Amino acid sequence: MMGVILIGHSQGGIFLAKYLSENNYPKKIGAIMLVAPVYNNTPEVGSFKIEKSLNNISTQCEEIHIFHSKDDFVVPFSEMEEYKKELPNAKFHIFEDRGHFLQETFPEIIEEIKKIG
Repeated sequence: MMGVILIGHSQGGIFLAKYLSENNYPKKIGAIMLVAPVYNNTPEVGSFKIEKSLNNISTQCEEIHIFHSKDDFVVPFSEMEEYKKELPNAKFHIFEDRGHFLQETFPEIIEEIKKIG
C-alpha cells in the first residue's frame, strides 16, 4: 500500500508543512502535495511560522510535490524558493498562468495522484 496522500493549498500548505515538520504522522504517507503554499515571508501567516527544519517531512513522505504559479497574486513565487531550499528532493511543478489555483479543475494534480497509486 502506498499510504495516504495529503494535500494543502495556500495557508493549508504551511499548516501541513509545519505539522509534519514538528510531528510524526500516525500513518504511512505516500505523498504530500502543497499547492501555492505560504512559507514564512507573507503577512498572512502572522505568528504562525515554520520554526523547525522541514527534514522531518522528507523522512515521513515517499513523495513531495509542490505546485506554484509565477503569476500567483496571493502567495509570492519567492515562497516556493524557500521550499526548494528546505526540500531539495521535492518535485516542483511550476506554472506561468494559474494564479492562486482557484480554477474549478486541476488536471495536473489529478495526473500526479494517479501516478502514485
